Amino acid sequence: MRWYVVHAYSGYEKKVAAALRERVALYGMEDRFGEILVPTEEVVEIKGGQKRKSERKFFPGYVLVQMELDDETWHLVKETPRVMGFIGGKADKPAPITDREADMILQRVHDSEEKPRPKTVFEAGEVVRVVDGPFNDFNGVVEEVNYEKSRLRVSVSIFGRSTPVELEFTQVEKA
Repeated sequence: MRWYVVHAYSGYEKKVAAALRERVALYGMEDRFGEILVPTEEVVEIKGGQKRKSERKFFPGYVLVQMELDDETWHLVKETPRVMGFIGGKADKPAPITDREADMILQRVHDSEEKPRPKTVFEAGEVVRVVDGPFNDFNGVVEEVNYEKSRLRVSVSIFGRSTPVELEFTQVEKA
């Protein structure tokens, strides 16, 4: 069995995955299909001072399907409602993604379950505004980002002097 990428209507990825599972069971093709999944990762965002976990699709509009490709399985997938087709290869003969690509996607899904990523991504050189703590309402430039500890080193200008300050992700917002 190989992994194929199915292009679904955006926003309907989970419904397409559920419909595919249902159709596979209905037509008794469980032996020719493996996993059917929507690649998602858990992200942490701060709203109103509270941490909230949410799920984010990192390939919106796509569903991964592990299957043996033949005419019957191809038609089963193509005729599923809200499926636009396969990605890669030709229209009648889709190409599977490599095992390495599939492993990387599955690893990313697995890693996010253990340690959710922050929803906001900061980069060095970016201007941020401090929204909490002693430097409230100051603007600063991100010097360093530590995703393991969810902390930033921000260079804040105080009395005309640039001062490095350690802040948590929750204490800043993008300017």
